[in-house]
Amino acid sequence: MSEQSETASIETNPLMKRGGLPAYDSVRPEHVVPAMRAILAEVTADLERLEAAVEPTWESAVEPLERMQDRLGSAWRTVGHLMGVKNSSELRAAYEEVQSDVVTFSLRKQQSRAIFDALVGLSESDEFATLTGGQRRIVESLVRSARHSGVALDGSARERFSAIQQELARIGTAFSNHVLDATKAYSMTLRDAAEMGGTPDSLRQLAAQSARDAGDADATAEVGPWRVTLDYPSYIPFMQNAQRRDLREDLYRAFMTRASVGDLDNTPLIARTLALRAEVAQMLGYPSFAEVSLASKMAPSVDAVSELLEQLLSASYDAAETDLDDLRAFAREQDAAEADDLQLWDIAFWSARLREARFDYKAEDLRPYFPMPKVLSGLFHLAQRLFGVRIEAADGDAPVWHADVRFFRVLDAEGGAIGAFFLDAYSRPGEKRGGAWMDECICRSKRLATSGDAVRLPVANLVCNGTPPVGDQPSLMSFDEVNTLFHEFGHGLQHMLTTVDEVLAAGTRNVEWDAVELPSQFMENFCYQRATIQEISGHVETGAPLPDELFEKLAAARTYQAGTAMLRQLYLAQTDLELHRSQKVASGAEDAFAVQHRVAERTTLIPPLVEDRFLCAFSHIFAGGYSAGYYSYKWAEVLSADAFAAFEEAGLHDEEALSRTGRRFRDTVLAQGGSEPPMEVFKAFRGREPTADALLRHSGL
Repeated sequence: MSEQSETASIETNPLMKRGGLPAYDSVRPEHVVPAMRAILAEVTADLERLEAAVEPTWESAVEPLERMQDRLGSAWRTVGHLMGVKNSSELRAAYEEVQSDVVTFSLRKQQSRAIFDALVGLSESDEFATLTGGQRRIVESLVRSARHSGVALDGSARERFSAIQQELARIGTAFSNHVLDATKAYSMTLRDAAEMGGTPDSLRQLAAQSARDAGDADATAEVGPWRVTLDYPSYIPFMQNAQRRDLREDLYRAFMTRASVGDLDNTPLIARTLALRAEVAQMLGYPSFAEVSLASKMAPSVDAVSELLEQLLSASYDAAETDLDDLRAFAREQDAAEADDLQLWDIAFWSARLREARFDYKAEDLRPYFPMPKVLSGLFHLAQRLFGVRIEAADGDAPVWHADVRFFRVLDAEGGAIGAFFLDAYSRPGEKRGGAWMDECICRSKRLATSGDAVRLPVANLVCNGTPPVGDQPSLMSFDEVNTLFHEFGHGLQHMLTTVDEVLAAGTRNVEWDAVELPSQFMENFCYQRATIQEISGHVETGAPLPDELFEKLAAARTYQAGTAMLRQLYLAQTDLELHRSQKVASGAEDAFAVQHRVAERTTLIPPLVEDRFLCAFSHIFAGGYSAGYYSYKWAEVLSADAFAAFEEAGLHDEEALSRTGRRFRDTVLAQGGSEPPMEVFKAFRGREPTADALLRHSGL
């Protein structure tokens, strides 16, 4: 390609676009490498100019950094987002080709002595006292981040540190890809109707559609064949309802050994990741990687986290034992052959049967009442009641990466624009990673607004993996999927309703990781409020809301097996913490699976299978941001439950009090982002520090 045609192609490359929404519909794998290299060349030149002239002032040291980060970050976030929702071998290859260059630049920027010295000088200057609280937190965060990036290292030590970061980035990407591929690779095709005995019609519809997609053109929900997969909308209903115990066992074993064999085996990646993280901690002068992680979180120490986890373990263990005893007793009443020998693949099945018997409803009974369009309408009206915002569909106004993706605008009470979001709601196991998440698309900033705009408005990507529509019928959501949507919407609200104008502290940025789940877990509480249920439910055929009788059963079942659910989270949190603080793991004297089983002895009632390899798919801690931080869900749940208690105290049926409390929540928790310490933000809303009382009460513990 000639130099002239290369220039022309770069100018038309959608990843080079400045301002506005990403061109999600136009970005192709072949755009990634040339665009990222061109942008890296730009920001490298900017960095060199900054290093030559940086002064210890906000304008000189911080503002150029935020512009560089925004230029590179906006393009790289777009690529990373597409890796999660539109994965392909071509996109992976392009991503991996430039990932090393992106990491190299980021490290060089953070390890710059000239910039670090200027930031430290700013933090010790008279100007520092004149900065806003948010600006001071940004400076402190940049200084800490530089230290954690090895700015104090020299020579071979710095080279080694950089090599470790490069390797960790590669490993994280490979880990995530292996989980996606392993999930996609497994399926169980059933051709005998008896093999689907007990399963609900919604799963049969989905499994038949999956079979058609895989080549069985004549598959129907009534006669099959049915293709069951490890994707959550398929896996969970099968485990909860399939009467064939042997098939549940097969599916469970496949799920718990994902990404643990052959070319997709994450076992060596786990060992290598933990060893490298331990080496990073040693180089930075910390006793373990857990201490590195906690240094930038709300929790004051590893011991404080352990204390909370132990407190919750003490409160939930006996309740979980009672839960298991109840299951065994119920299975005996049903003359089940496995009653005295319940195995891990029996728990979901018998839990569902006991819940049906105890509360007189099936989880599947709820689906027809929660068609996705009705749930969205009700959720948006709740946001209006609580926070005074209007949400309007704007499909067609924004480029999308898949035909199912929707676009919405967020407006204030007077109709002024506040932000916007994309919603990618349905599972696509062939190209989309599992789970649910909120990602930044655009972050609010006054300084980075385009000419003529007072402020650049925030835009979020909300991603779920719910049950997709089948045929002409809309998605009929399980109640768990409704909860997940509310959860991710809570994250989105914090991103979109921020009033912070500094891009490095707006929305969820600069919010300590163990506080970032507060708004998301807070929103889940409304799924159990009658007024909310009236708004978000409407039978797919009649439009009637969920009947009062069924709602009462649902509300009564909220604390069903709460001890079991709590114990599961504590098992994961303590495993994560122990993996990242154990000196035996750091030295290689104990492997990750031995740690998992050791923690399980205290935090599970039925121990994991000997061949359990769940860690090989634990992307939260090996390919996400939760390393030595999975406890954050429980830490933040203390905050979120206590925050919701303020609404209970104000009166959930008092619209005026609800609105007043919601406005206070919006003006503090949702608005202030990372501009203030999360404890101060919480106290500004609640008037005091949090307690665990509300969490234990809501959990029935």
